[in-house]
Formats: sequence, structure tokens, C-alpha cells
Amino acid sequence: MYDIIGDIHGQADMLEELLNQMGYVANKGYFSHPSRKVIFVGDFINRGPSIKRTISIVRKMVENDAAFAILGNHEVNALFYTLLDKQGQHISKKWSRLRLDLNPTLAEFKGERELWRDHIDWMRTLPLFLELDGIRVVHACWQDENIQLLKETLTEPKLKKKQLKAIAKNGSPLSKAFWETCKGIDFQLPKDLLIFDKEGCAHRSFRSRWWENPQGKTFRELSFESRFELPSYRIPDEITSYRAPYSESDPIVFFGHYCMKEAENIVKSNICCLDSCVSRKGKLTAYRWSGEKELIAENFIQ
Repeated sequence: MYDIIGDIHGQADMLEELLNQMGYVANKGYFSHPSRKVIFVGDFINRGPSIKRTISIVRKMVENDAAFAILGNHEVNALFYTLLDKQGQHISKKWSRLRLDLNPTLAEFKGERELWRDHIDWMRTLPLFLELDGIRVVHACWQDENIQLLKETLTEPKLKKKQLKAIAKNGSPLSKAFWETCKGIDFQLPKDLLIFDKEGCAHRSFRSRWWENPQGKTFRELSFESRFELPSYRIPDEITSYRAPYSESDPIVFFGHYCMKEAENIVKSNICCLDSCVSRKGKLTAYRWSGEKELIAENFIQ
């Protein structure tokens, strides 16, 4: 069975402590368990103090069949920042914007360009989602139509630069499916509405509850992990459209991405967010799944 671990963000000490707590033992250079496997939900790089060691732990476990891992948006951004096309140009025109989050990671790999490139090549082999033995794992958002398109399009064992370059241009169904899967669905506010956070910064979008139909909801009801107060009046019908809810009969889906420092990890009986805000003095969270059809609160380890 599986132990699904949320966003790590370079907190290698906490990761090792969590693995030890769950009975994983470091032997032959990697952590393993006699009867269980880890699933990492992505975002194991950036922000924390031990990014290089975190990548090493995750990669060695994956390569030795002790774990699975999927791409988070931070790993995806690393791909878009690092990879160059045949002309030596960045595959994303927004590469310079990606540098800020990547600075801690790049600083740890200063003088080790080949090692970093080797890790990038490995990250290109990781999937965007997993379906295993009755559970689903994705970094940010599971939409059936998006998952189906990704299955049909990204059929190679390694992400191709040509595909990533096309995705970076945005505007295509594939690009939409790709970004929503690893970054979630942001709800765009109407042009005449601005939301200001505590620092006075204006926002034109907010992270939404992708598992719900937005029609008939208030801005506040639809928001998920917003760091600013949203209005409690109903979203106008003309700026919403129907989105199929995640069914109660669907398999349990595990994801990270949303910094849930104070909120419950169980969103619904089959929907679980494992990002407990480790990068903002929160916790590192795992869920120990052993075949149950509904989430059990006692199965969390932090």
C-alpha cells in the first residue's frame, strides 16, 4: 500500500524524520519499507534549506522502486527555466520570471551544472498524475477531460522539448490541461472588481475549488486557500460556466499545491489536500492509505 507525502520544498530533515516515523529505513543509500511505497505529490524543490538532499532522497527512492513521484508546478517551472531549444533559446519566453522561485535551488547547485542538468533530465521522466490501485494522485487539480487529453498527448516516457515549448505558448487545449493539472483552476475576476490583500496588493484571480461547480456560489464559497478576503456575494451568472463536480463515487484523489496551514486535510470523504504549508513554518504531512474507499482522519502522519 501507499504513503502519500505532500509538498516538501527542500525540507530534507523533516522528510527523513517523517519517513523514519512511518517505518522506512535507509539502506543501500535509499529509504525503503518492506511492504509499502511512498508517493510524492510534487514540489520537492525550492524554498527550503536542503533542496539538493531532498531531490536525492526522492530520486533514489523512485529509481529503486521504493516510491513514485509526480511533477509539481515548481519542478515544471524548473524545466521551463532550464531547458533550451535547438537554437539555444529558452523554451519559455517567461523564463526570467521563473528565476525568483528557483534562486534557492540554483544556489545549491552552483558549480554543479551537470548534476543539475541530470536532475532536470530525470524530472522530465516523471508523470503529471497517477492512478494506482483505486486512488488518484495529482499535484493540483483532477479534471477528467484534462487527464484524458494528457493521456492521449503525452505518450512518451519523457517530456519532449517540442511539447513543452508548445505548452509554454498557452492558448491551446493541451496547454490548458497541462497548467490546470499542475497549478489548479484560477477563477478570473471581472475587470471592474479588484481584491486587495493585507499588503495592499491587487488581485484579479483566486484559487478555486476545482472539484465543485462554480455556478450559484459566492466568491468566498468558491475560493480555496486564498490569502486575501473575498466578497460573500454570489458570482454573477454571466462570468461562470458549468464545471462537472468531482463525484462522491470517484476514487480518492490526493493532491498538494494549496498551502493549508490551519485547515483540515480532508476536504471531502474522497478528496485530500496534503500540502500543510511546510514552506511557511507549517508541517510535512503524509497519508497512509491501505485500501479504504473513504478517507480516515487517523491515517495522517505529520
